[in-house]
Amino acid sequence: MTSLNKISRKEFLKAGSLAVASTLLTRFDSFAKPSKPVGLQLYTLRNELGKDVEGTISKAAQIGYKEVELFGYGNGKFFGKTPKEFAALLKDNGLSAPSGHYMTGNTMPNMVGTLSKGWEQAVEDAAAIGQKYMVCAFLFPEERKTLDQYKQHIDLFNKAAETCKKSGIQFAYHNHDFEFQPIDGQVPYDLILKGTDPKLVKMELDLYWVSFAGKDPVELFKKDPGRYPLWHIKDMEKSAERAFAEVGTGSIDFQRLFNAQKTAGLKHFFVEQDVAKKNPPLKAIEISYNNLTKLKV
Repeated sequence: MTSLNKISRKEFLKAGSLAVASTLLTRFDSFAKPSKPVGLQLYTLRNELGKDVEGTISKAAQIGYKEVELFGYGNGKFFGKTPKEFAALLKDNGLSAPSGHYMTGNTMPNMVGTLSKGWEQAVEDAAAIGQKYMVCAFLFPEERKTLDQYKQHIDLFNKAAETCKKSGIQFAYHNHDFEFQPIDGQVPYDLILKGTDPKLVKMELDLYWVSFAGKDPVELFKKDPGRYPLWHIKDMEKSAERAFAEVGTGSIDFQRLFNAQKTAGLKHFFVEQDVAKKNPPLKAIEISYNNLTKLKV
């Protein structure tokens, strides 16, 4: 080994500059990577998954996504695979599935694995693949015409959440814009917040839809701090149509929202683009992922 006193001044300065450069690169690299894993709601790739589940999951992982939020569970299967098979597929691709979407089942009585039919089995299967959240994804138009219907959903949510709790899973509700449209002078979203147990029922806030409804997500966080552990990240096109857009290409100030993540209680966020108009879905989620890495998340 060469002794320190035999190293030339030129070699010493070179070694020192390399060390400094390495430190700076490490710091810049840490800024470029979100502190939380970037997730993807797989509904964005529904057509691709219908053709090739394994290949589509692999491509999402190759882009850089580390988490996925599931949809379409039914009859004990995730995309046609048993919980054990799907868990293995996720593991092989370095992915986890902390959350999944489910329906009430009120309009689809023959479907097993909804809040109203086969829920216990759905919870058991969710736990088997490591889910920590089960989310009511959507209410069909015929389910949300009256305040009484919303009150019935609130009872269903509380009951479903109790079942989730027994398996160490948190129940949540995912919004669109219709929950913010008053019915008989009352706002359904407010009813859900007030009528459900805040410990049992959390909220997955869709940042696009709440913005579409003209509401400020930060104000919601302040009103009910800690109740928004899940977010859907999708941008809004700068147009009269206000269509879905890749993250970072639209009008939503995501950095402002991420700056309020502690107030919200954010644990996981998922990129979602219901319709990819300008790019194929896989390209769209790649653009969103790359733009997210530029934010302080």
